[in-house]
Amino acid sequence: MKTLIAAYSGVLRGTGSSILSALQDLFSVTWLNRSKVEKQLQVISVLQWVLSFLVLGVACSAILMYTFCTDCWLIAVLYFTWLVFDWNTPKKGGRRSQWVRNWAVWRYFRDYFPIQLVKTHNLLTSRNYIFGYHPHGIMGLGAFCNFSTEATGVSKKFPGIRPYLATLAGNFRMPLLREYLMSGGICPVNRDTIDYLLSKNGSGNAIIIVVGGAAESLSSMPGKNAVTLRNRKGFVKLALRHGADLVPTYSFGENEVYKQVIFEEGSWGRWVQKKFQKYIGFAPCIFHGRGLFSSDTWGLVPYSKPITTVVGEPITIPKLEHPTQQDIDLYHAMYMEALVKLFDQHKTKFGLPETEVLEVN
Repeated sequence: MKTLIAAYSGVLRGTGSSILSALQDLFSVTWLNRSKVEKQLQVISVLQWVLSFLVLGVACSAILMYTFCTDCWLIAVLYFTWLVFDWNTPKKGGRRSQWVRNWAVWRYFRDYFPIQLVKTHNLLTSRNYIFGYHPHGIMGLGAFCNFSTEATGVSKKFPGIRPYLATLAGNFRMPLLREYLMSGGICPVNRDTIDYLLSKNGSGNAIIIVVGGAAESLSSMPGKNAVTLRNRKGFVKLALRHGADLVPTYSFGENEVYKQVIFEEGSWGRWVQKKFQKYIGFAPCIFHGRGLFSSDTWGLVPYSKPITTVVGEPITIPKLEHPTQQDIDLYHAMYMEALVKLFDQHKTKFGLPETEVLEVN
């Protein structure tokens, strides 16, 4: 308001310099407001994904069941009929949408942290790949942004490669949530799906598996670089059965965006988490980020910390229809060594000291 009054008074006095000064002040205020709007859009874009991750499936299920009891029951019947016929689509790679993957909301999502994808080697379109993504963090935000959207340019950096981010199969039993996930190229992390993508979907497929899973999320905390990998060998066996190259991938900053209450081994809290992990497939975490309107309050919005996902050099894997345990152990050891090497090569570039060591559990 003051800048407008200043401009108006300048006109009355006929002083050109006063008008110019007032306009400069006005533009600076406009730019400030635009900057604030951009930041809020970034916050909202992140929050919508967090809420989708946490409650969209349950909310859609409840709404659909309620619809059965209303005058709109026919809509629910039609959708359930569609669901029956479409039940196995997620197991065949889903139904990705380039339009959804290129939504502007994902660019705001990327810029909030910000998130970036670093390519270290080319990938051949004549091969298939399994990316091991580390660490899980609380929600795997880097994995989602880099491989389920085009916000960081994954298709441009790896032309001819189709990324499929693998997540809990239970998510694809949730109405509407399954459609949302499939549109981004997300698929169930089970043997049927991975077998199909690596054997009946041609070449140039890259399946991203968050190897540490729920167990790794329980140790996620700022300042800690640890992965759950030493006894995780199923993904290596799958790679050998299909001759899919293994690609170690480390996401610096993934553990920095949320703070979590860590329950000690043997405590009642850890007991509950392990029971959920065993019978349901995920482990409930008590965590918090910042508030919607202020970084000084607690909330579900993650902290604005940089996340940099570095895709390492592929490890050539032979095709062995019946790999022995010795074969699996050999390539698993090679993978662990490659992951540690990748971490050591890039850690100082992203704010970690030279003395930082990747903890492999």
